[in-house]
Amino acid sequence: MRRFVSLMTVLFAAAPLASADPHNVFGVWETEAGNSHIQIADCGDGTPCGTVVWINPNDLQPGMTPETVVDANGDNVLGLKMLYGFDKRKNDWRSGTIYDPEAGKTYGSRIKVRNDGKLQVKGCIGPFCQTQVWDKASGLEPSAGGEIDTASQ
Repeated sequence: MRRFVSLMTVLFAAAPLASADPHNVFGVWETEAGNSHIQIADCGDGTPCGTVVWINPNDLQPGMTPETVVDANGDNVLGLKMLYGFDKRKNDWRSGTIYDPEAGKTYGSRIKVRNDGKLQVKGCIGPFCQTQVWDKASGLEPSAGGEIDTASQ
């Protein structure tokens, strides 16, 4: 009986760790390539919007700075909204849009937080999707006004 009680205690203690809220996508995320951070915040209607808030200067060509990086259309990447238009579904956010700055193209998108706390980001053309997994960015936290302090990065 004591073994059963111990086992149940361990299982109940671990349960919150194994079930992340798939809709809690808000925060600052490091892209799979590790070359930028995306802040996902409320668009103003309760749905998520993702904006580029940091670009790794070590990944840039000589003479470039994060402020001078432009997308395929010539627009600045820093501050660019690249995730938007999502609908909340039972287990994720769907029917959204993701923008690929390198290609200058938009794709259908789905996002959710996986049980391990990582963000699953899908970009889709019709039924065909490509999936990336983003980690929480470390060292970047929104201030009281919602702004991100990128100077320390």
